[in-house]
Amino acid sequence: MLEDAAGVFAAELRPGMRVVVGDGAGAPTALLPALGAAAREVGGISLVLGWCVSLPPEFDPGDFHEVRSVMGGFALRRLIAGGAVRYVPERLAGVPALLNGPLRPDLALLALHPGTSGWEWGSEVSWMRSLLDRPDLRLLVEENEALPRASREPPVPRSRGTAVARSHRAPDIVTPPEAREVHRAIAARLAPLVPAGATLQYGPGPIADALGDALEVPVAIRSGMITDTVLRLAGRGLLAAVPSGAYLWGTERLYAWADGRPVLDRVEHTHAADARGGPLITVNAALEVDHTGAVNVERAGDRLVSGIGGHPDFALAGHVSVGGLSVIAVPTSRAGRSTLVERLTGPTSTTRTDVDLVVTELGVADLRGLDDTERRAALLTIWPS
Repeated sequence: MLEDAAGVFAAELRPGMRVVVGDGAGAPTALLPALGAAAREVGGISLVLGWCVSLPPEFDPGDFHEVRSVMGGFALRRLIAGGAVRYVPERLAGVPALLNGPLRPDLALLALHPGTSGWEWGSEVSWMRSLLDRPDLRLLVEENEALPRASREPPVPRSRGTAVARSHRAPDIVTPPEAREVHRAIAARLAPLVPAGATLQYGPGPIADALGDALEVPVAIRSGMITDTVLRLAGRGLLAAVPSGAYLWGTERLYAWADGRPVLDRVEHTHAADARGGPLITVNAALEVDHTGAVNVERAGDRLVSGIGGHPDFALAGHVSVGGLSVIAVPTSRAGRSTLVERLTGPTSTTRTDVDLVVTELGVADLRGLDDTERRAALLTIWPS
């Protein structure tokens, strides 16, 4: 039915409309060329994208009046750098409000699993669920039978929209890079910071995987992305509860494990700065940290690396959690350059007020209760002089 999608889009679109497209590993991005063809014929169509793991080579932002993304990086890096897509610096927890305000869409294109009692959420829920809070918003749906059914949210009534296409397209697969010695050294310093029974949030990557191997106590998981790290914990009997996240992103084993488990939730729950689940320990990465503890996760020089995502959301949540911690875990160098800088070369993605500890392979700097002069001194102790 993919070949009929352009006709369905053309019947739904009107000049001046804004369309938002769901994101994540199971996003309906294969339909973007068909949407673009219809948008080119209708004219004046604006497009809003999120976290694009992959894009079809036929996708042309020029088919639209404008294209904006609330999550830079990955497949959009080149298009953002060239000016074809505008990157909106927005924390993930703020996306529902943004889409109910200045970027309010007229149509939403989502990928959902065709269930017996409606469309079921697949490998992501995140900000997409908040779209249903608007009864006037019509959905255009790619019915994808290959998506894992992994949400605690109820099915979406078919009366909410129109099936644009049917497919059997597995979510994008990512095989995480092997943790190197520097990542294992950082994880060894992180593990003692996580008490038994705590709720752990982690940014995906080799440090998180190494931490999954280094932990010796059971933990709950509440994170932006549920990755293969949870399989490491589950395999060692250290997963204290069903994880909670906004997205699934990993290997085929992860998607198979998640199918039938209620692990995905809306961003208003996963990224809330509250005290659910006891102490919350958040562990996130950085491109660079300045002498006060402020963090840049977006740009390396002039090059956009990633969007803000949930980094500031979870940093705040860990910081305000009684007994919790907001931790930045980062190697002392990247590509031969120090990750500690006097002034950030990119934007401040997470402010110094929401960073409690910074951990490198050389040690732990506890910034709590320190002024900026003391913070600088503490940070200098865990980087080479």
